[in-house]
Amino acid sequence: MVHRKHFTGAAKVRTVAGVTATLAPAPRSSLAPAFAAAAGLAAAVGVGRFIYTPLLPIMADAHRISAHDGAVIATANYAGYLLGAILLTRWPELNSRNIFRLSAALLIVSEALMAVPAPALFGAALRLIAGVTSAVVFVACAGVAARHGSSRDAAGIAFSGVGFGIALTGLLVLAVRPFLGWQSMWLVSAVLTAVLLLPTVGLDIQPGRRAGKATIRSTGAWRALLVAYFLEGLGYIVIGTFLVAAVSDQRGQVVGSAIWVVVGAVAVPTTVLWGVAARRWAPAVALPIALLAQCVSAVLPAVSTAVWPAVLSATLFGATFMGIVMLAIRVGGELSDSGAAAPLTAVYGAGQMLGPLVVAPVIGDSYPAAFAIAAVVLAAATIAAGMVTRLIRRT
Repeated sequence: MVHRKHFTGAAKVRTVAGVTATLAPAPRSSLAPAFAAAAGLAAAVGVGRFIYTPLLPIMADAHRISAHDGAVIATANYAGYLLGAILLTRWPELNSRNIFRLSAALLIVSEALMAVPAPALFGAALRLIAGVTSAVVFVACAGVAARHGSSRDAAGIAFSGVGFGIALTGLLVLAVRPFLGWQSMWLVSAVLTAVLLLPTVGLDIQPGRRAGKATIRSTGAWRALLVAYFLEGLGYIVIGTFLVAAVSDQRGQVVGSAIWVVVGAVAVPTTVLWGVAARRWAPAVALPIALLAQCVSAVLPAVSTAVWPAVLSATLFGATFMGIVMLAIRVGGELSDSGAAAPLTAVYGAGQMLGPLVVAPVIGDSYPAAFAIAAVVLAAATIAAGMVTRLIRRT
């Protein structure tokens, strides 16, 4: 994600997941690097992180894992992503071409090894590795998107790869489920990740520098933003992890996989649309609107197991989860001169890691109860974001 942008003289400064790079402005160039970065983001996030969502109910039906084990394995992946982001923030020089290629290879291998029948602890270890490596790939590709070009088309193209990758995972499961078991699906996902990463081999990946200490313009608004973003990480990941499993449990795995395709397809254009909304209303105004819409996406599966509420939930979720990230980081950029991305990424990652653990005690009995918890958390995030808006207007 491109977390922050500002200009100092003729130089362009970008902060990505806490890693800041200063680059000389370049003339408008080919969008080929943006498309390559989009493929990398599709591999790192859409497949590398979220292939687990449509495969979770299939693995549970095959008695490979229990619902509780599924939550623990998911948490390991999110903990790995948080660890990767922290490492890159602390040592931005790790964002290099060699580390990127090593991480890409480990991501592919970790997915392939998920096909091995083994205790849940083994799966958790593999997903931890996948989390760390997907963070490395993500930051590298996002950094490339930040540099290419002066056009806002580059970032829009690159980050649409996240939704594209999510849609691919749903389509993959729909296509091969009648013929393959969960083990073969993990192997196919590893091949898909490798194919998506091929265009990234030639990307110009450059280390960043450590972000300086932030100067906060409104301490109250900043603290409220941190709370809102932590709660968003905790709430959104419950939907992102268990929506497909819940729908599959009630309506079958075909419908569950189709719901995940809806999430990805809707997510593709959303960062552009929320960018337009932010320019029209200001990011601090658009953020609570997006959070409220995502709260509704959690309420729907909590109160109904019918198909159409699930479709609407998937639509609202796909339309908001990437937009909220973009808006929150832009608000952070308005409140801070520098260094906003690092603490925001940390609190978001911490919430994301805790989400599955918070709902794990109720998952075995009721998916709707898990979504109800997520809805309450997201309602609190919406209130906190509203406080951010009010405090910014005061200052």
